[in-house]
Amino acid sequence: MSDTDHSRIRDGELLAAVDIGSNSFHLVVARYEHGELRVIDRLRDSVRLAAGLRPDGSLDESRYERALACLAKFGQRLRVLPHERVRAVATNTVRQLSSPATFLGPAEAALGHPIEVVSGREEARLIYLGVAHGVPDSPQRRLVIDIGGGSTEFIIGQHFEALEKESLQVGCVASTLRFFGDGKLSSKRWKQAQTEIAVELQQFAADYRSHGWGEAIGASGTIRAIGSVVQATGWCDVQITRSALERLRDALLTCGNVDNIRLPGLAEERISVFAGGVAILEASFAALDLKQMRVCETSMREGVLYDMIGRAEQRDPRAASITALAQRYAVDRDHAGRVEVTALSLFDLVARDWQLGHAERDWLSWAARIHEIGLAIAHSQHHVHGAYIAENSDLAGFARHEQQVLAAVLRNHRRKPNDAVLRALPERLRLSAARVTALLRLAVLLQRGRAADPPPALELHAEDKSLQLKLPRAWLDAHPLTRADLDQERDYLKQFEIKLQVRDSEKLAAA
Repeated sequence: MSDTDHSRIRDGELLAAVDIGSNSFHLVVARYEHGELRVIDRLRDSVRLAAGLRPDGSLDESRYERALACLAKFGQRLRVLPHERVRAVATNTVRQLSSPATFLGPAEAALGHPIEVVSGREEARLIYLGVAHGVPDSPQRRLVIDIGGGSTEFIIGQHFEALEKESLQVGCVASTLRFFGDGKLSSKRWKQAQTEIAVELQQFAADYRSHGWGEAIGASGTIRAIGSVVQATGWCDVQITRSALERLRDALLTCGNVDNIRLPGLAEERISVFAGGVAILEASFAALDLKQMRVCETSMREGVLYDMIGRAEQRDPRAASITALAQRYAVDRDHAGRVEVTALSLFDLVARDWQLGHAERDWLSWAARIHEIGLAIAHSQHHVHGAYIAENSDLAGFARHEQQVLAAVLRNHRRKPNDAVLRALPERLRLSAARVTALLRLAVLLQRGRAADPPPALELHAEDKSLQLKLPRAWLDAHPLTRADLDQERDYLKQFEIKLQVRDSEKLAAA
């Protein structure tokens, strides 16, 4: 079965997305039918993870336990689904943890699936993708705002593409605690909140206004709750208007305290974080000069599902990000292509014995395409420069751990390996990352001459901790520098606990 056949999503298959948000955790299960998604199940729990984030970056024990209990419940629902049809994504609060691994390890065990930590801008891209599939398509640009528990995302997009993406460290949970932590609601507190949030918005508000948009759309539970209240009170009909938002603010201030908030259309579980969300939206209306906002039912979790479909249908934004990176840093595409072909040929020879799958093949392919991006900075230590670029660039489609793996492979693709870089990866990724790195190292050595000549006929056999590379004698004799490099490579690969043997295939055949 080819890679494409294995990854292609067939009619009737179930897909699931888990959104580990700072306010709520969500699970959505959908059936893929005729190119569309039909949601068949939703689960939600107001974990309020952001409320348990301590100043030192640790997580309050009660929130930690509640999060694991919720994920275990989700995991029971997901047991019938294959791993490749489930994606779990964690957002702002997990990004803010001083030691994410201490949470992610138990969380993944409870859920039964890996958890991706995405950057703020990647979260914004997924939000926009979910919103774009939840409203009728339009040729005009759209502004999308999603107020989460710990952050708020602002996106300008057109059709299904996010053109501008920003993520601010203001969310309904965090802002309620910050400005109304003791529950008191006053005009002075509200003005302070508006001022401080406006300062954050100034970073990009003018640029956004210069780009322009045809309509504004609000996503997430916070904005849906605001829409429910202003419609239930009769302050506006369908959309959220600026005047309705001002009346809502006045109603909140009249309550005097968060505990006294009782508004038509507002669910009780939303009361404790509602004021912070309203403050963020009012400041956003002012900074971006909004008059009204449409409310959308879909958001990031639906975006994750459609992103899964895109990957399966060879519309993977990660591939486009790698291509853009190669172009930006003027990579020698012909040489990178030859290294990639050689690397993937080696991969296919050992994938079964080394238990490497589709994800690892992608890592190797991406790394080969950009293994020389560091040359744009300096030839000396270019593998170190390339690793920094890969880890710290804004790469659409990539989760944090994927960029960390990519950076680790690039850092170790030449010269003496730094095994500390591999040890810094999540434990479940270290062995496969080391094996991918070894294959890229060999491919780079075999293409040392940078010539367009076809690669030699080679054989590669793998066991748990060993590689046996067989090359024609004539080719080895004609490439003495590469032969010397391969001799040295034996010592280098020992740091990955891999024993490399290089053999003369003709001599072995004669024997």
